[in-house]
Amino acid sequence: MMHSHPHPHNHDTGNLKLAFFLNAGFTMVELAGGLLTNSTAILADAVHDLGDSIALGQAWYLESLSGRQGNQRYTFGYRRFSLLGSVISAVLLLLGSLLIISESLPRLFSTGTPDAPGMIMLAVLGVAVNGFAMLRLAHGKKANIRMVALHLLEDVLGWLAVLAAGIVLLFYDLPWLDPLLAVLITLYILFNVVRRLQAIVPVFLQASPSPALLDNIEQAILALPDVTDVHHLHLWSQDEEHQVLTAHVLASRPLDAGDYRQLKQALHTIVQQHGIGHSTLEVEWPDEPCSIDGDNHCR
Repeated sequence: MMHSHPHPHNHDTGNLKLAFFLNAGFTMVELAGGLLTNSTAILADAVHDLGDSIALGQAWYLESLSGRQGNQRYTFGYRRFSLLGSVISAVLLLLGSLLIISESLPRLFSTGTPDAPGMIMLAVLGVAVNGFAMLRLAHGKKANIRMVALHLLEDVLGWLAVLAAGIVLLFYDLPWLDPLLAVLITLYILFNVVRRLQAIVPVFLQASPSPALLDNIEQAILALPDVTDVHHLHLWSQDEEHQVLTAHVLASRPLDAGDYRQLKQALHTIVQQHGIGHSTLEVEWPDEPCSIDGDNHCR
């Protein structure tokens, strides 16, 4: 039986920490500014940013956990904690978005006009703060980082909408414009959250990240000398970045020590060529019983 355990160390906890403190501090500014300017969009964004701060805080904590090595309880390590953080962020984003829509729709028929100059000043600051934090996370590869970056993208788009609305309101009396833009931006972000969840849920259910990749690995193993069959071939992802592979490889004959080492090396090469981070491959001799879930007839 062979095992391969590459352990790349690439974490974004520093960027998450910075984004958390920026977002939490600016949320307080938003709450005060929304009340002073009488802007529904700003108040809605402040409530949403409060959810973002919670999401960033848990993402920072879970991302720091994801770098820990495996132990007797979590034998594969803590990488899936990052994925858990992504799901929590998505749920918070969904709840916050629904709250924004529920608060904004009645305001479409309101006669109150927000303070346009105050909206513009807050919007410029909002774009700068959230845009800076988003750029720090924009190139993250993990699902957790990408979901948090989506939170910040929503904030940037929201503030751009507030900025545009503020400029228009300087010249026209359109009180419905502010809540309308809040609703439109929220609907756009909801669409992206649902799309991200469609990618994350299969990872939790241990779906194969790529059926084509699985087929290529199987064909490469079957093409090796002294290999007649591959069964119980399983491929799944820990966190959308690190893949795990297990398989039983049937040899055509009992191999001596030298041939066995050559086969192990060939299998190891195939695993590396296909970017698999962790693999367990068991070599079986002809007529050797294969017991999986009590089944002695695996082939």
